[in-house]
Amino acid sequence: MISTLLVANRGEIACRIFRTCRERGIATVAVFSDADADALHVREADTAVRLPGAAPADTYLRGDLIVKAALAAGADAVHPGYGFLSENAEFARAVLDAGLVWVGPPPEAIEAMASKTRAKELMAAAGVPLLAPVDPASATEADLPLLLKAAAGGGGRGMRLVRQLADVKEELAAASAEARSAFGDGEVFAEPYVERGRHVEVQILADAHGTVWALGTRDCSLQRRHQKVIEESPAPGLTAGLRTTLTDAALAAARAVEYRGAGTVEFLISSAGRAYFLEMNTRLQVEHPVTEEVFGLDLVALQLAVAEGAKLPPEPPVPRGHAVEARLYAEDPARGWAPQPGRVHALTLPGAGGDRLADRPRVRVDAGYGPGDSVGVHYDSMLAKVVAWAPTRADAVRLLADALRRARVHGPLTNRELLVRSLRHPEFTAGEADTGFYERHIDALIEGKDDGGARHAAVAAALADAVRRGHPVGGWRNLPSRPQTKTYGEHEVRYHRTRDGFRVEDDAVRAVAVAPDRVTLEVDGVLRHFEVAEYVTEHGGDLDGGYVYVDGPTASYRLRAHPRFTDPRTATAPGSLLAPMPGTVVRIADGLGEGSAVTAGQPLVWLEAMKMEHRIVSPASGTLTALHAVPGSQVEVGALLAVVTDVSQGDI
Repeated sequence: MISTLLVANRGEIACRIFRTCRERGIATVAVFSDADADALHVREADTAVRLPGAAPADTYLRGDLIVKAALAAGADAVHPGYGFLSENAEFARAVLDAGLVWVGPPPEAIEAMASKTRAKELMAAAGVPLLAPVDPASATEADLPLLLKAAAGGGGRGMRLVRQLADVKEELAAASAEARSAFGDGEVFAEPYVERGRHVEVQILADAHGTVWALGTRDCSLQRRHQKVIEESPAPGLTAGLRTTLTDAALAAARAVEYRGAGTVEFLISSAGRAYFLEMNTRLQVEHPVTEEVFGLDLVALQLAVAEGAKLPPEPPVPRGHAVEARLYAEDPARGWAPQPGRVHALTLPGAGGDRLADRPRVRVDAGYGPGDSVGVHYDSMLAKVVAWAPTRADAVRLLADALRRARVHGPLTNRELLVRSLRHPEFTAGEADTGFYERHIDALIEGKDDGGARHAAVAAALADAVRRGHPVGGWRNLPSRPQTKTYGEHEVRYHRTRDGFRVEDDAVRAVAVAPDRVTLEVDGVLRHFEVAEYVTEHGGDLDGGYVYVDGPTASYRLRAHPRFTDPRTATAPGSLLAPMPGTVVRIADGLGEGSAVTAGQPLVWLEAMKMEHRIVSPASGTLTALHAVPGSQVEVGALLAVVTDVSQGDI
């Protein structure tokens, strides 16, 4: 029996595993890097052990340090979570060699599936349909588009879509570098990219007594940068025959490697309805909650039971209803999904919780951050997973969209609004979305429809600020006072404070009730309520760069309050390339130096932040007149990396 479990991971998945351990009476041990010293998973564990350093290669990828931590803390078992060392056979062996229980599949099964190239060979022998691999060195126009993939690991890291032969060499190098940084293995392979394909997977669970469960299907087609964003179970729109094909193939894959524990077999479904094996993930998946909600199971508890030698029932429970999950990231979809570090002030969703065995619609939140926590630059930027279950798919989708809309998410910019719009998009609601969804619709989803909500949120912010600051009433004057003016985002708000309250210089808006944290406006005869939050230090100073958070009736807004006068020190020279996020300069373009000729869109500098590489490109064609970026250096957001000058027009 397991008495004390160390989780060799961080963030949301560590917190998720700790929750099950508490329910089962198992003591918990966390490991943490210096960057995670105050993280939520450290606070939730019974004990914790420091891994010196911040980079994954120095901390969460150091299997030797993690085994030592488990022994030092008195743990008798290790759970790897997902990512990091979760699919590393040598780490699994090291855990077992130390006399600890490994909560995962046998090292031999991990090894058989760890390399996607070797896994494909094994699946071909088992009769599972495959996409034929392509040698990048000899690829032709007929092979395009190509998908480059890391042989080890997953999560979209080390993956690149190539549509032009001229880009193959550069993208191979970038994919290899990113894979090596994330997984310690730079091997990359190529395969045909299937246009309008769907990503569908089968959850499996196996014990040591020969029983293997196939726990339905999941559709994970909505992806950005080849990383899943919205997942659901069961996968919609599959024929009974296709479901049988997927289930049989997944069971064959598990039995071929004598699998044990939880795992996932992933497939690509072409627009013609043909299934191709992609990979087998020998670990728990990020999206496992949707399967738990549909089957009424706790997959982590089952992982622990199987590791203890328990025998599964011959058949799994009968699935019920539909579940949809959305990953809430601290990122800016309008800027190439750039991660957004910063302090989390609030993260609450209405209706979260509830009995998964009940038949009532419910919302579940698996979070890795709490109020006061900071999202750093070293790791994945996912704040939480939000899951909705309901008897029907339509109800589950609607419930999830509404829960996200009503959520209080204050702090770094997030993809919350994009998630809501994605869930409400006709293509998704019809169950017809594929892996090209964002490539086709991202511009419309980012721009959205402006119903004046941002303008009204700015009015609410300005009036709440006026009350908070206690502006004096000028009622003693015979003539109306000059209006007060304040700008939030792109909206200038002009208002008067009178004996009876506030009057907004907008005929369509009337202030009905104003408090420091809540404002009610009448807009075209309709009352609308706005919750307003501004975060300051105990001394009254700004804690969040001048941002105000307004949660309105149809959407939420993160608005920057602009000062009346611009600080000249904030000005930057035209043509300046600024770091869009804090991170590490991993490389600069070959041969690039001051005086180099550059073209518009040419990648000049690569930054690594939150385990992903981000390219900084030239804004136009011209000459590089300054280069401040140095490989290996740490830069803060807004740091000057380079300056490009158009010789005919001056700085650009």
